[in-house]
Amino acid sequence: MARDLLLEVGAEEIPASFITPALEDLKRVLTERMAEARLKHGEVRTLGTPRRLAVIVRDIADAGDDVVKDVLGPSAKAAFDAQGKATKAAEKFAESLKLDVSALGRTQTPKGEYVSARVEEKGRPAAAVLQDALHAAVHGVNFRKSMRWGDVDVSFARPVQWMIALLGGEVLPVVFGDVKSGRTTYGHRFLAPGAIEVAGPKDYEAALERAHVIPDLAKRRALLVERVRAAAQSAGGAVLEDEGLMDQVTNLIELPNPVVGTFEARHLDLPPEVLVQEMKSHQRYFSLVDGQGKLLPKFIAVSNTPVRDSQLSLRGYERVLRSRLADGRFFFDEDRKTPLADRVEKLGRVVWQNQLGTYLDKVERFRSLAVWLAERSGKASEAATIERAATLSKADLVTGMVGEFPELQGVMGREYARAGGEPEAVAVAIFEHYLPRGAEDALPSQDGGAFVGLADRLDSLCGIFAIGKAPSGAADPFALRRACLSIIRIVLGRGYRFSLSGAVDEALRLLAPKIANVKRKPGEASPREQVLEFFRGRLKALWGEHHRTDVVEAVLSAGFDDLVAAHKRVEALSLLVGRADFQPLAVAFKRVANIVEKQGKDVAEGQTNPQKFTDEPERNLHAAFTQARAKVGSLVGTDDFAGALREITSLKPAVDVFFDKVMVMAEDKDLRENRIRFLTEIGALFNQVADFSKIQAEAPASAA
Repeated sequence: MARDLLLEVGAEEIPASFITPALEDLKRVLTERMAEARLKHGEVRTLGTPRRLAVIVRDIADAGDDVVKDVLGPSAKAAFDAQGKATKAAEKFAESLKLDVSALGRTQTPKGEYVSARVEEKGRPAAAVLQDALHAAVHGVNFRKSMRWGDVDVSFARPVQWMIALLGGEVLPVVFGDVKSGRTTYGHRFLAPGAIEVAGPKDYEAALERAHVIPDLAKRRALLVERVRAAAQSAGGAVLEDEGLMDQVTNLIELPNPVVGTFEARHLDLPPEVLVQEMKSHQRYFSLVDGQGKLLPKFIAVSNTPVRDSQLSLRGYERVLRSRLADGRFFFDEDRKTPLADRVEKLGRVVWQNQLGTYLDKVERFRSLAVWLAERSGKASEAATIERAATLSKADLVTGMVGEFPELQGVMGREYARAGGEPEAVAVAIFEHYLPRGAEDALPSQDGGAFVGLADRLDSLCGIFAIGKAPSGAADPFALRRACLSIIRIVLGRGYRFSLSGAVDEALRLLAPKIANVKRKPGEASPREQVLEFFRGRLKALWGEHHRTDVVEAVLSAGFDDLVAAHKRVEALSLLVGRADFQPLAVAFKRVANIVEKQGKDVAEGQTNPQKFTDEPERNLHAAFTQARAKVGSLVGTDDFAGALREITSLKPAVDVFFDKVMVMAEDKDLRENRIRFLTEIGALFNQVADFSKIQAEAPASAA
């Protein structure tokens, strides 16, 4: 009879950011252990609050499935002597499986003949499997920071106070430190602090809700959203949407109780971002806006407990915020006394990266690079704005406000530039050079911020790769993956046309004094090659979300130095491979590409000599090719890659006849090499759009 499992780990208040990853760890370890034991089960749910982490697994089988498997032992030569008598190796193998030697068989493998046995492995009872699995799960949670308490020899995010481990109504014995599992949990710390006996997993959630705790994160979040929006509406405003803050507050409470407070309207002359950050970062308050999206002098604080005297509680919230806003105003007023331009020199005392120098060093590099990029992109007229914005772009890092709120870098640079009388385009560029800050963020709206942002990120990418600190696995301390994707998004979004490899070369040239003495491993790819390959990987992943992977690979293999052109080639080729008649086209063009790849390296470079053609099909193909090449060159020059592909595909009939009637690998060397050179020229024509050797003749199963 299937039963449900409940695991709950009760603790002192766990930091909000720890809860979701910890629940994922618990679920992962449990499901992995059940899968290893072949223990079937139904839905796996996680529940959590600041005081508890819980997992419920539905419909667990009574035992793991039995399995019959073949087990390989020693080689037949080692297991039996020349007379066919079993050796000690065979006897020990049989003994380990609790079998008689006569039950052993032989199995032929690629490495030779081995002794084998067919054994039946009985599934373990669910209680035994789960006791081990729960122990592993509780001990397997990884927290960013852990602590020890008392004299226990285990660590957790916060001291563990109680544990529940129930399979149906049966308590499974699990020990963590000095805490043993049982069936007792606790409700809301203030509203229902007494012990609660849980009869079984099916009763758990309802029992807690009666005790003023909503353990389901999604349900608690939905209630939080509902109550916060209702409070905002009653105050004559709307909540400034912030999904991250909503998630954070959800994990700070067990039962949401919002209250509306106010602050002095005079503070509304501070930049809105400052007010929002003051309320959000330190107090976890929600900001309110009017119908036009302008901040109101009001906020919503969320308490974990309904209070008897709401006004007393509210005065506390308002007093704390009043102090925070006074600090913000002080920083804002003090910072504006020193123009941004006068702060630039101080960047020379702030280290960006030990080997690559200070922020002042970095600014001087990417200022030159930004102007270079603008000139190569036909935006030389923006050079003055770009140069000034780059110079001032990091100056707000040494202001009091950004020192207190690093999240406001760029925002404060913009505001202080405006206060200092800088042109509006410069002020906007200082802020926008940080855009986009994430996958959903907006792109820079003007060229100034776009080019400064591109240069800043390229300097980071090339510098970090050059000193041998490229991202590895999940580790990416300098956020280079995000920087690379941001570069791609800006270039494509703004339509900038410049040589990516040229930009990398220029960035490395500017970095040369800092990276000249970096030692490299023998055979290690150059920083230039590493950075370009890094871009290739990001492009493949990004475009692979919307296009066939073989199409993306074919385009990237033909080159991606011009990112805008490469993206257009992907889109054009994707339309072509979607056609019903694409398979025969792919087969014909792949044949050309494959011959060139295999035979072309043995043929000296040179021009095709039409005078050496001996067969009519090759003359016809050459005539069609000559005509198509002129048209393709013109179409590619205007980015009409769909038109170029139409011209290229028009060669298919002549290519088919050529392969049917002409022997490419002729015995006559001159004839053979001339034909291979001809196919090489045809391949080069294709390669202006894509490397057709990478295209699958049939769409892969994972095709978009």
